[in-house]
Amino acid sequence: MSRLENKVAVILGGAKGIGLAISQRFASEGATTWFTSRRDEELQAAGLKISGKSNPLQADVSQQSELIRIMDTVKAESFQIDALVINAGMTDYATIDDISPSHFDQIFGLNVRAAVFALQAALPLLKPGASVILIGSIADVLGTEGYGVYSASKAALRSFARTWTRELSSRGIRINVVAPGPVDTEMMQAASEELRKEIISAIPLSRMGRPEEVANAALFLASDESSYIAGAEICVDGGLTQV
Repeated sequence: MSRLENKVAVILGGAKGIGLAISQRFASEGATTWFTSRRDEELQAAGLKISGKSNPLQADVSQQSELIRIMDTVKAESFQIDALVINAGMTDYATIDDISPSHFDQIFGLNVRAAVFALQAALPLLKPGASVILIGSIADVLGTEGYGVYSASKAALRSFARTWTRELSSRGIRINVVAPGPVDTEMMQAASEELRKEIISAIPLSRMGRPEEVANAALFLASDESSYIAGAEICVDGGLTQV
């Protein structure tokens, strides 16, 4: 039997990069998979790459009204959620000299505020024992010049995972974080060869990760195999922050 057979999964930000890899893997493992993107062209392209029971939803998850609409749509057709993956996020470069209110608000608005209200909107649909997976980043423990706001937003997710684990423990809902390191997505592929070599040189496994390797970690947390894991952060980083 597939590992997510008869389960319903919602992936916010599930049409590109790591999110797409998660949508593909969940659907291939038997889940009825709902995945979102703001851009219709991304949804259409992703739909051609996802086999199994998949449902695209165009939505701007930074808007609370859109999050409520997503959950109402899932409720009408799937009735429940077994796994919620909150992947939608963004980053942008700005040192402390250049951080503007709009830079701060945009990053925290999508990376943190949207995650809070996504979980809140999903709560009535989450089954007892459901799994909530926050896609964080190893940036939550690193100090990287120019990415202070982004790193702080991912640290906020890590903190929320701890709090929400306590708050939702009576319902058996598990909250965990998957924290990728450098992953060979389109953004990394666009980097200069010099920068790529510099990044890889710091990774003990001497290569970048693949999106499907992050999806494997998310699959584990969504499956019953991780039933006693809660409030944890799984780093998928080739050992970069571990040794």
